Amino acid sequence: MRSFLSLFVTLSLAAAAGAGDNWPQFRGPHGDGHADATKLPLTWSEKENVVWKTAIHDRGWSSPVVWGDQVWLTTATADGHEMYAVCVDRATGKVVHDVKVFDVAKPDPLNNKANTYASPTPAIEEGRVYVHFGSYGTACLDTKTAKVLWERRDLPCNHWRGPASSPIIYGDLLILTFDGYDLQYLAALNKATGKTVWKKDRGFDYSSIRDDGDQKKAYSTPAVFTVNGKPQLVSPAAVGTAAYDPRTGEELWRVYHGGMNAAAPPLYGAGRVFLCTGSGGLGVLAVRPDGKGDVTRTHLAWSKPRGAPTRTAPLLAGGLLFMVNETGIASCLEAKTGKQVWQERLGGTFTASPVCAGGYLYFCSENGVTHVGKAGREWKEVAANRLDDGCMATPAIAGKALFLRTRTHLYRIERKD
Repeated sequence: MRSFLSLFVTLSLAAAAGAGDNWPQFRGPHGDGHADATKLPLTWSEKENVVWKTAIHDRGWSSPVVWGDQVWLTTATADGHEMYAVCVDRATGKVVHDVKVFDVAKPDPLNNKANTYASPTPAIEEGRVYVHFGSYGTACLDTKTAKVLWERRDLPCNHWRGPASSPIIYGDLLILTFDGYDLQYLAALNKATGKTVWKKDRGFDYSSIRDDGDQKKAYSTPAVFTVNGKPQLVSPAAVGTAAYDPRTGEELWRVYHGGMNAAAPPLYGAGRVFLCTGSGGLGVLAVRPDGKGDVTRTHLAWSKPRGAPTRTAPLLAGGLLFMVNETGIASCLEAKTGKQVWQERLGGTFTASPVCAGGYLYFCSENGVTHVGKAGREWKEVAANRLDDGCMATPAIAGKALFLRTRTHLYRIERKD
């Protein structure tokens, strides 16, 4: 009977997670911006469909992550001397934990508009949350007590304009990305102890940019895909993207596409990996991930430089790629061919990446407006919802709620009927 009950509880928790009740990392359970929710609100304002609104101190562009009855996010002082992990009660919006994780004596300067010292999104699982502030430190906290279980502050990198790459969990590993002015590498830590399991230097050919470290930096978050039955850790960087065995760090393939400041996580579907090159390079491109070594000349399916986003990430749904660039131009491409299906000017500026649930797209702008429309072969906007301040952070979705972080507050947006 005890074994049966244990199995029942395990299956129940798995079913809840599968139903979209948690949002454990940047851009959701699969890192692709999709949620299983079907009853999200389409309209809201400061007075409509707001369950709670909670002020978050200082500055941070990290997205919220959700697990069980908790919502976690990070923040930091504007000068970068103090870095925090904040936990909010999912039901009430009350701040449960507000922990200063790191003191930093001499933080490097950053671009105060485009970035903060708390831009990487945490990763969370049952009982543990992993907060990451780039080279300033990574820590594992107990989600019940907010006690720091382990920390690492010995992974160097000059981010030049601040960190932004988010950690991901793969099995027993916490995988970190460091693409800086001086050093470019990945590190996989044992998530239980924080000890290094493997570390892999990028090894890209930077001869075309010589000693210009500014063109070597990037801010992307990797993703793990299963290709022909085997896992691939696909990790975009400046100049190119590489795929690795996530268990060992062994490189599987690489593609050179140019560009710098790559920020978008990769997407995978229809036998292709979809990438954005950031500033410069090929823009948006599709690569077949079944090659070995340098596949630049053999596995590039298509590329499209015009209209490509440099900060936000595309979203793949129904064989279509949906995206919005920072100047407010939204577009849709056929994933198989790269052919443009539609393009619309939403207006405003965008740093947050779109999310999708119930067949609807949500584009959150820096101007405080979220544009909602159907994910289809023509753009049909159903609502433009305004809040008092704008979003730099990509929203989270859990249950029937949107969790929107503006520059100053965290909102739970949900229908009250």
